[in-house]
Amino acid sequence: MPASAEYLALLAELDRRRRGNQLAAYKPYKRQAEFHAAGAANRERLFMAGNQLGKTRAGGAEWAMHLTGRYPQWWQGKIFETPVRLWAAGVTGEGTRDNPQRVLVGPPQRQAEWGTGMIPADAIVDTIMGRGAPGALDSVVVRHGGGGDVQAGESVLSFKSFEKGREKWQGETLHGVWFDEEPPLDIYSEGLTRTNATDGITIVTFTPLLGMSDVVLLFLSAGEVESMGKG
Repeated sequence: MPASAEYLALLAELDRRRRGNQLAAYKPYKRQAEFHAAGAANRERLFMAGNQLGKTRAGGAEWAMHLTGRYPQWWQGKIFETPVRLWAAGVTGEGTRDNPQRVLVGPPQRQAEWGTGMIPADAIVDTIMGRGAPGALDSVVVRHGGGGDVQAGESVLSFKSFEKGREKWQGETLHGVWFDEEPPLDIYSEGLTRTNATDGITIVTFTPLLGMSDVVLLFLSAGEVESMGKG
């Protein structure tokens, strides 16, 4: 018996709501949960793992929580009580568009589907286009908090790339910087500096391709470095 039009419409609406709130469906596996929880005590964190192991998804979920103030009951990591100013960055403009922007907002080339990423559709107040790669965003204004008698504030997420050089990373005061690929040491240091005044955070998510780089060494103890050198 064919499904009724009303039933099909209901299924479509349920799918739309699910796609419009990926954040609510996010359930981290053990390493992702440990990465998030470490933010309660550490301003700098690294999630280094192989391809397709949820690094960018974890970064996107955490950034969406900070932007919206929607922390789930299981959350044990860093919490911001007020709207935030965050950056998310990749190596190039295209890389930033295709990875952190896609995970946070939705498919870059299909604007009708923006709001199907980790930032819930009902929290996206405005999107500002970039001037580089097609479909690339410069920034997103995100509704933070609200509900009941509480007035919602607005967070701002901006997208950056390493290829523009250190000068483009200067001057801003931020609550957090997400490096979704391994950055050069000077850009990592500049990003970290941007968060000093807010006691903010930096997170780095990437697959190790450069070996024992300067940035990787920042996150390893002397004992870990020595043991890796003997391997």
